[in-house]
Amino acid sequence: MFDKVVVVDCRGHLLGRLASIIAKELLGGQHVVLTRCEELNISGSFIRNKYLFMSMLRKKKNSNPSKGPYHFRSPARMAWRVIRGMMQHKSPRCQAALDRLKVNGLKRTASLFLRFDI
Repeated sequence: MFDKVVVVDCRGHLLGRLASIIAKELLGGQHVVLTRCEELNISGSFIRNKYLFMSMLRKKKNSNPSKGPYHFRSPARMAWRVIRGMMQHKSPRCQAALDRLKVNGLKRTASLFLRFDI
């Protein structure tokens, strides 16, 4: 029925389109490992995406920024956050689905996840 683990090479894929497919697979019960997230493509111009990212970085809690929203700069964590945004991540079902997701930046680290029972 399911593969034990699905390893997805993110090189050349659009971020949103890949994230929606991965979210659906996770909700169905599949274990997924994403590799090479630094080579994901984001549609739109570079300047527009840079301004959107900079506006996100400005959002913080004034009284104590260490408690505020955390802004991940790693491409792997950005992909994880996009996938999380496509789920109702506060429900137990979606929390279990996010536990089935492993996200890497490097291709060689995919073999690390395959050695353990996930």
